[in-house]
Amino acid sequence: MQSNKLGWILLAPTLVILFFFGVLPFIYVVYVSFHSWNPFAANPDMVFNWADNFRRIVFDEEFLNSVGVTVMFVFFAVLSELIVGYFLAQAFMKEFPGKAIFRTIHTLPLIMAPIIVGSVWKLMTTPSIGIIPHYLDEWFGISMNIGTSAPTAFATIVLMDVWHWTPLVTLTLIAALVSLPPDPFEQAQIDGANKRQIFWHITLPMIAPAVVATVFIRLMDALRTVDEVWMLTGGGPGSATRFVGVHIFKEVFPKTNYGYGSTISVIVLYLTIVACWLLYVTMLAPRTKKKG
Repeated sequence: MQSNKLGWILLAPTLVILFFFGVLPFIYVVYVSFHSWNPFAANPDMVFNWADNFRRIVFDEEFLNSVGVTVMFVFFAVLSELIVGYFLAQAFMKEFPGKAIFRTIHTLPLIMAPIIVGSVWKLMTTPSIGIIPHYLDEWFGISMNIGTSAPTAFATIVLMDVWHWTPLVTLTLIAALVSLPPDPFEQAQIDGANKRQIFWHITLPMIAPAVVATVFIRLMDALRTVDEVWMLTGGGPGSATRFVGVHIFKEVFPKTNYGYGSTISVIVLYLTIVACWLLYVTMLAPRTKKKG
């Protein structure tokens, strides 16, 4: 009883901070989502409009398009980061010359703010001064312009996200791989299992919780990507890279449509929760049920 009381006392400061900076803002956003509100209009008052904002979303082609673009981005970015991160984690499990230096350089993108990452990639991909278009043209004769080519802009953003966040995936998978017991692998080798069989039947099931946790983190981050995209493409060309976060930004700030922007934020939060739940049910629930 005493230990429980002490635990709540120690948690109290964190709970208070979460309440004021997490719960209260969320409640306020939900409240605003049921209003039509432009604080810079002639009439800056909130006007309660029931569920009109939510009905509007169903027929908002720009929002629906942004959801589709965001889903494609999340799929390609997170999948690429998992694959590259796993191979890098396996590489870092071995000893090789310059391992410490390479590992330090590899983790440097994590300490960079997203807006800085977008600015750096903007400089590197600008046709007149960028190093990437210069060498693509000089070595391969490829003309790169993310301002006019939608596929190029989308692929560049995916590549930028992979560069920025793969170190996080690598570090989490290294921690998972290091914690694995050696006995199952030794037994599998004695039984004649090859590397592919060991990976699918031993390694992957044992690191599944770490993989799911990593996907949760990256999924939530990728769904709210704004800074890098805004700095690199501004959502263009056209609506090729107008992700949900960029769409909300444009609704709230340039258009000052705070009510509708809040509604989109609530819907995106709901979709994120549903996506995480489906991921949990698909990957972890059967495994937990099997153990039980």
